[in-house]
Amino acid sequence: MLDKTFDPTAAEPRLYAMWEDSGLFAPRDARPTDGAADAYSIVIPPPNVTGSLHIGHALNNTLQDILARYHRMRGKAVLWLPGTDHAGIATQMVVERQLAAAGNVSRRDMGRDAFVAKVWEWKAESGGTIVQQLRRLGASCDWSRERFTLDEGLNAAVRKVFVRLHKEGLIYRDKRLVNWDPHFQTAISDLEVEQKEMDGAYWHFAYPLADGVTYEHPVAFDEDGKATEWETRDHIVVATTRPETMLGDTGVAVHPDDARYAGLVGKFVTLPIVGRRIPIVADDYADPTKGSGAVKITPAHDFNDFQVGKRAGLAALNVMDAFGRITAADTPDVPAEYEGMDRFAARKTIVARAEAEGWLKEIEKTRHVVPHGDRSGVVIEPWLTDQWYVDAHTLAQPAIRAVEQGDTVFEPKSYEKIYFEWLRNIEPWCISRQLWWGHRIPAWYGPDGTIFVEESEDEARAAAHRHYGVETPLTQDEDVLDTWFSSALWPFSTMGWPEKTEDLERFYPTSDLVTAADIIFFWVARMMMMGLHFMDEVPFRRVIINGLVRDEKGQKMSKSKGNVIDPLGIIDELGADPLRFTMAILSGTRDIKLSRQRIEGYRNFGTKLWNAARFAQMNEARRVDGFDPATVDQTINRWIRGELTKAERAVSEAIEGGRFDDAASALYRFVWNVFCDWYLELAKPVFMGSDETAKAETRAMTAWTLDQTLKLMHPIMPFITEELWDKLAGEGAARSEATLIGAAWPDLPDGFIDAAAEGEIGWLVDLVTEIRQLKAEMNVPQGARPGLSFIAPDAATADRIARHRELILTLGRVSDLSTVEAAASGAVTFVSGGATAALSLAGIIDLSAERARLTKEIAAFEDDAAHVNRKLGNPNFVSRAAPEVVDEQRQKLAEAEAGKAKLQAALARLDAVG
Repeated sequence: MLDKTFDPTAAEPRLYAMWEDSGLFAPRDARPTDGAADAYSIVIPPPNVTGSLHIGHALNNTLQDILARYHRMRGKAVLWLPGTDHAGIATQMVVERQLAAAGNVSRRDMGRDAFVAKVWEWKAESGGTIVQQLRRLGASCDWSRERFTLDEGLNAAVRKVFVRLHKEGLIYRDKRLVNWDPHFQTAISDLEVEQKEMDGAYWHFAYPLADGVTYEHPVAFDEDGKATEWETRDHIVVATTRPETMLGDTGVAVHPDDARYAGLVGKFVTLPIVGRRIPIVADDYADPTKGSGAVKITPAHDFNDFQVGKRAGLAALNVMDAFGRITAADTPDVPAEYEGMDRFAARKTIVARAEAEGWLKEIEKTRHVVPHGDRSGVVIEPWLTDQWYVDAHTLAQPAIRAVEQGDTVFEPKSYEKIYFEWLRNIEPWCISRQLWWGHRIPAWYGPDGTIFVEESEDEARAAAHRHYGVETPLTQDEDVLDTWFSSALWPFSTMGWPEKTEDLERFYPTSDLVTAADIIFFWVARMMMMGLHFMDEVPFRRVIINGLVRDEKGQKMSKSKGNVIDPLGIIDELGADPLRFTMAILSGTRDIKLSRQRIEGYRNFGTKLWNAARFAQMNEARRVDGFDPATVDQTINRWIRGELTKAERAVSEAIEGGRFDDAASALYRFVWNVFCDWYLELAKPVFMGSDETAKAETRAMTAWTLDQTLKLMHPIMPFITEELWDKLAGEGAARSEATLIGAAWPDLPDGFIDAAAEGEIGWLVDLVTEIRQLKAEMNVPQGARPGLSFIAPDAATADRIARHRELILTLGRVSDLSTVEAAASGAVTFVSGGATAALSLAGIIDLSAERARLTKEIAAFEDDAAHVNRKLGNPNFVSRAAPEVVDEQRQKLAEAEAGKAKLQAALARLDAVG
């Protein structure tokens, strides 16, 4: 006999070990009849090797596992390829902190080779944490194929890609602005930049005009905005939030249509402190409506200024070093007293000097967004430096066409817009990082700076010998590649490229990619570019974008808010299945509002299934050798067969379409509402009855339906379904499928849907539902059993009443059943299945008291609705409140209006009572 409850703590480790030992996570062997449609492949978005399972991982990997388990049960050769990312900055930071905590020397004191060896030691000891945590979630990856972005195979692939792109002119070295992290002394990607809102200021500086130039500046205006008074000025005012960068100014920009400064374009200012003569240029970047309309241009320290500088031919002068300290290396006119000064100390010094010398005109307090390194926490500095770049524009064109012509599709399709917007406006991709942990760039420098890019040092030396004519010492580039560079090769490098492997032949391109919207451009687009360039084929046929998991109020989860839901804690307490089902059923929205209560609710769903299996077991529902569901005769059995078939169609179509929420909803409806609440209830009288033929058929049908239900449930809730499959193995005839993970998906013909049975049982279900709802609306005491009468039923209805009389009495909890010509006094009428019925409430409820109760509750709903309407009608509330607060109020309004409508209908019924 099944235990009273499912114990996930004991069962999940045992079941997962059994699955892994079975070998079923690996693709099945190829068959001579296999075609492209018989393979299904998906590569895991590699989590950082430093990472721990968070709720976003739980969502993303649950959806992938649903796809893998479903297609495996459909008989396909399934490859779900796992792996982890070496996570350059994150991993280096972890090991450096460990060294510091242990009182060891820094990495620079230790030296590159020793430090990298230390990181590999850490990886061997601690780098597998998230892989084990994915197992706890139930991820059925083929762990025998697990890859790491720094393993030797991927190293070889990365080197080959770099060298080939360089020889094709698609990788080059250039001096451009990058996001520079002064703490780690490396360039970082936009994804590693965290924008933080901070208190700051605009410092308004007066830059003196050179060569004695003056101009008339408007200072008063009429009501139409026309200037009425002017003053003669020998300076132009600019505003900046970063005064320290003025040391690198090489121009001042004004809008070409700004009449105030039209006569100054082409003139010069003398830059305070350094005395540098810099031009005033016309550029659309200057906004006449903001501040003075004139902006200082520092091409080497601002991304927008860099573009203005390129258009205007302005010099780009670096005034900071890699640590964010002022340097005069590029700009000898920077006074010596600033040399080596921290950028923020320089800011204070410059502002103080501006105030003392009289060219500080105003300090305007503001709150603005400042970029910070997400790992270091320090302010990021736009910095001009030599880096390696990919010609992303050229590689982007085939990637754009592939999605335009449908070779790869996005689900939902709306995300294609993000993809296209980024690729059509793509900038060169900076791929070098000033780190030690990562793929070292395969470039060697000769004594004269000549660069030799080859796959190995031996090949570089050979190339240098050909160039110089003699053996020449070479120095390898110190930088490593951006982590995203190796990740861009993930779909084909993990399958053995550049070798022509069986996996590549069989599983590339992959079928699906499941990922988040925030890395469409950082990862998805780059995989498209690299896959098309090196494989002449898209890397995946479909991209399924999952939403962002937020808290129940729609707010982003963060440790500081205390609203983080830890998936491992949930698994410890409730098991993996409730978490997985919750992830699936909520996955249909961009912002997933998650609460612990929802997860607990779906644990109850698992309990419902478990209890249904116990009920079936207690009523001797066992598999029968040779049982054919196509031959069942009982109406309830023909009905459940059809309902199961419809559920299978809905679940299959939803999973195939990437609509995991629809799949989960269809399962919930079938298991809870159809199988448990109705079929098993309808089967009880049969089990307790004396018709042995009907009893035997219903027992066999219950066992068969339960088995098929477990199969449908397995991709989403694998643990509880596998446990039931195992525990029920001895109930009746032996199954041909020992494990559920290796079982075949239900193959149910259309003929299993029986319209007559559906109509018959549908009539009964609707009738009982109406009775229950009416009793609840009328506040009928739970133990009361009012009489039910049908008013002048037609012959077909009368036959149904006779056939199902006992079920109506039992399930409807009514005292008697009759047919009458007119409703009796004190009876409430309703219509069900085209027939009019009456529920006798006289003497059961106090009609006057019930009218008063309903009237009072209707008034309460009206008050609630009016209160919310006042809020929503206030423009200040709607514009200033957080979106999730406004949504919450709208939801309250909808609930109040729905509650009011329901009670009004109940009151109308009472008023109609004779």
